[in-house]
Amino acid sequence: MTKNEILQKLQQMEGVDTNGVLEIFRLGGFEIPRQRVEGYLAQQEEKHYLDCGAEALGHFLDGLIIFKRGPSDKKPDTDKPVPLTNNLILKKLRIAYNLKEADLFAIFHAVDIEITKGELSSLFRKEEHKKFRLCPDSILELFLEGLEICERGA
Repeated sequence: MTKNEILQKLQQMEGVDTNGVLEIFRLGGFEIPRQRVEGYLAQQEEKHYLDCGAEALGHFLDGLIIFKRGPSDKKPDTDKPVPLTNNLILKKLRIAYNLKEADLFAIFHAVDIEITKGELSSLFRKEEHKKFRLCPDSILELFLEGLEICERGA
């Protein structure tokens, strides 16, 4: 699943247009021109398609957290950039949608994935932890599908 596909799916789930996506980017501290956002939201075969990199998606997810939950009182740790992995995408979505463990199980259950408590917690651990598990693209894609199903039902 590409960063563009993740962005497009989140745009659809939130029901926002290009202006809404621009506002979420702004909330995440990323000022970009409208044409660039339109390129991110275009289909790959369209000539104005632009690849949405990890940095842009990271800012969008940060903005989504603020969009959904409001600004945080905590100071952001901006000393060193953190690479955007599937695990970090899951963490940011968990924060943005205020998902508890039961919600996560329901999301995976909605797409017929049975996941144990240990397997779930391993996806949210720090990379240095011995029980950390790298989140494959397939799990992230199914998580987004399940999140969409659960959000539509809510």
